[in-house]
Amino acid sequence: MRQTLDNQLAIFLRKRRGEITYAAFARKLGITPSSLFRLENCQQSITLKTLQQIMDRLKCSWSDIFPAQN
Repeated sequence: MRQTLDNQLAIFLRKRRGEITYAAFARKLGITPSSLFRLENCQQSITLKTLQQIMDRLKCSWSDIFPAQN
């Protein structure tokens, strides 16, 4: 399940970043560009604190990032 959640977060972040540079989007999220790169490439798991920070800064909810799977 963890890999599935990591993959869902990676897809969400890549979609939200769009054509914005890693540096600019990372600044908006309050994380380093290297952390953003690792999150987008499933090379790093996220802490709950950082996930909450990202959700606050993007004004999104848990269900926006992790939609229900049937």
